[in-house]
Amino acid sequence: MGNPHEGNSQVHNQISDGVFYNTVVQGNNVTLQLPDKIMPALTGMPAPSSTFTGRETILDLLVEELSPGRRAGIGPLAQVVVGLPGVGKTELALQVAHSASQQGWFPGGILFIDLHGYDDDRHVSPSRALGSLIHALGIPDEYVPDDLQDRARLYRSVLSTYAEQGRRILVIVDNARDDSQARPLLSADSRVPVLVTSRHTLAGLNNARMHDLAVLDPASAVKLLRRDLLQARGPDDSRVDDAPESAESIAHLCGHLPLALRIVAALLADLPSRPLTSMVKALGDARNRLQRLSRGDLAVRTAFELSYHHLSDDQARLFRLLPLNPGADISTESAGRLADLPSEEAEVLLGALAQAHLVEPHAKNYGRWRLHDLLRLYADEECTLRETAYERLSATSRLLNHYLTTATAADTYVDVDIDATQRSRRFSDRDEALCWLDGERHSLLAAALAAPALGRPDILAGLSNALISYLSWRRHWVEYAELAQAGLKAARSPEFPQLHPYQALFLNNLGIAQLELRRFDDAVRSTQDCLEQARRVGDNDTTAMALSNLGRVYEEMHELEKAVDVLHEALALPPPDSNFRNRGMAYTNLGRALHKLRRLDEAADAFTEDIAICQAAADLSGEAVARNNLGMVLRDMGLPGAAIDCHRRALEAAAEAKDQHTVALARANLAADMVASSRSRGVVGMLEASIATLEELGDSHMATQCRIHLAYAYSNTGHKREAVSTISELVEASRSAGDRRTEGMALGNLSFLLMNMGNFTDSIRTARKAIVLHRCCGNLNGEGKSLLVLGTSLRATGSGDEAIQALEDAASAFRETNDPENLAQAAQGLMEIRRLQEW
Repeated sequence: MGNPHEGNSQVHNQISDGVFYNTVVQGNNVTLQLPDKIMPALTGMPAPSSTFTGRETILDLLVEELSPGRRAGIGPLAQVVVGLPGVGKTELALQVAHSASQQGWFPGGILFIDLHGYDDDRHVSPSRALGSLIHALGIPDEYVPDDLQDRARLYRSVLSTYAEQGRRILVIVDNARDDSQARPLLSADSRVPVLVTSRHTLAGLNNARMHDLAVLDPASAVKLLRRDLLQARGPDDSRVDDAPESAESIAHLCGHLPLALRIVAALLADLPSRPLTSMVKALGDARNRLQRLSRGDLAVRTAFELSYHHLSDDQARLFRLLPLNPGADISTESAGRLADLPSEEAEVLLGALAQAHLVEPHAKNYGRWRLHDLLRLYADEECTLRETAYERLSATSRLLNHYLTTATAADTYVDVDIDATQRSRRFSDRDEALCWLDGERHSLLAAALAAPALGRPDILAGLSNALISYLSWRRHWVEYAELAQAGLKAARSPEFPQLHPYQALFLNNLGIAQLELRRFDDAVRSTQDCLEQARRVGDNDTTAMALSNLGRVYEEMHELEKAVDVLHEALALPPPDSNFRNRGMAYTNLGRALHKLRRLDEAADAFTEDIAICQAAADLSGEAVARNNLGMVLRDMGLPGAAIDCHRRALEAAAEAKDQHTVALARANLAADMVASSRSRGVVGMLEASIATLEELGDSHMATQCRIHLAYAYSNTGHKREAVSTISELVEASRSAGDRRTEGMALGNLSFLLMNMGNFTDSIRTARKAIVLHRCCGNLNGEGKSLLVLGTSLRATGSGDEAIQALEDAASAFRETNDPENLAQAAQGLMEIRRLQEW
């Protein structure tokens, strides 16, 4: 740079092959020659890991975003990768940069700078960062201005000049704390992309696109552990391959967090003889897990601390309290109760924690939040350290009381025995109450199960009572059983004498769940224990309820006479002063048993009694169930028109009640009525919809019954092969499940279809298998139907004497089971065979 000429009034500045930035340099002529390469000492990024895995989709996306063809003046200037501490943001950025540079897209080089945004001792200010980057770009120190804005203008001008000369540069800004730290380092030129990583969602950056980086999926987490061990110890280290279940446990205990997995791999590499089971045991102690996840300068707790220490006092307090919630996630409203804050304030604090990636918002349902497993342990440690025992107890009690009072309010809209005038004003209608219960279901169950250990057995008892109608309505039978078992355990404990009177209630609930889960022997034991306790204290209402449930179990076990006796005993007891629905259900249970016994008139009367009770109680769902059952009886009575009408009314009532399970059953039965009446239009779609609903609701047993109807629908619409295929699949599925009764039914139906297709040889073989299974299961009516098919098929093959014996046995079975329609078919077959023999 030359000195100004004395006596010359005009000062001229010119920078050739360089940059011009305001009037920082004074002189006649200034020439800056850009270096051939940017300084590797300042711009050389860390080497990417060779064990990188599990990020292929986002890696490809980001690499594509950096391609020259995507930067033609459109699209965001910056790609921002955000996520919780230790999730692998920096490693992803390095992998992206490496892949892009391999394409030759950045001949000018790569600028990499770590801002250490969360480390107060090493934090790099924007001005200092710009000075380092400008120096790396080849600008002499004497030309670097002191002002932040001037430095930013110079930095952007230099980047653009490099791009103009065909020497495109990629900038990586790692570990930015906030918008203000990252913003000055962004390019203003679409040809110069910037990758930014941060623990915060930097939504304030203009023209930037956010990419949330989640933890690894389980398979990728195990793969990372394996690759790190092999890299450290070579191909002879087969510990992950030798103990895959232990490797999966380690990945789970690490929360699938890459930082934690790399620390564990390093610890295992230190001791090559250490088995994975030893590490599983070490990490299994939640109290010391974070302490175990450290090695040298790597520690999960340290990574969390750097973020935690930048929270405000209110944010830090809420973060510490969140682990007191027993559930895996928490709603905004519940978090507010936990911290004794209005929901609006809690939402602001949770939003700030989510921006810092210390909590995760639910991907689909806004208003629910969860802690990563390791962050939960860290927050719990901080809670124990910084909150007094009284503060922790108070926060927990506020939350549990909120769960109980709100669930009880919601139950006033779900329990059909609660009068409409008693409904809580907490909810506007039933849909809103069900929506709240759906959202809080897992948290409510977790709170109930944890309550006794927290010294609040009343919460367990209260939530059990408040949730029973809801869990039954939604058919969450596993959770229903879990809640009943926990209640029974607490009620039997000497530690909670206040729960002892509820033993019969918990036993009854457990029996209902076991029945619905088709664990019939367990259901009998639980229900009989309930019955014994109720009789001991003279509780007629509970006695009647237990007898009704026991009768239903016997009916499902096909001990039909025993079921009828028990149900008559239940109905002989004095009617209850309230809860008439239990009496109605006893009538429906009786009707089901009578129907299977082919005592059709009595069954129809029983269902009609329940319909009247349901109408008096305004229980549309119960009415739909009773009408659905009545329709099946009418079908078997040879009244197809009445059956269709009954099932249509059942479908309408179930739909109005939004009872999807009964909707599916009534629709399937209506389709079966239509098939029997030769009205096949639309029935396949109706049955397929019912099957899909039942599978979604977890009722695979009734879905199987619907598939039998579907096979007949296929057959009646001319799709014989589809019919046989559907039934054959049911045979195999029921055989694999050990369900001999359903296997016998499926084989019987398959033999009937084969007979109608003229395949008499296979029909005979299949019918004989069905007969054996029907006899083993005591299904006399099913045996009669298969004997009828066998006799008809034998007659078609010319085996007259065998056909006569089969049809005579069928007729005998139909007489005993009071089945006049099939008895008439057997008698007709016998008459025709004998007539032919006489002729």
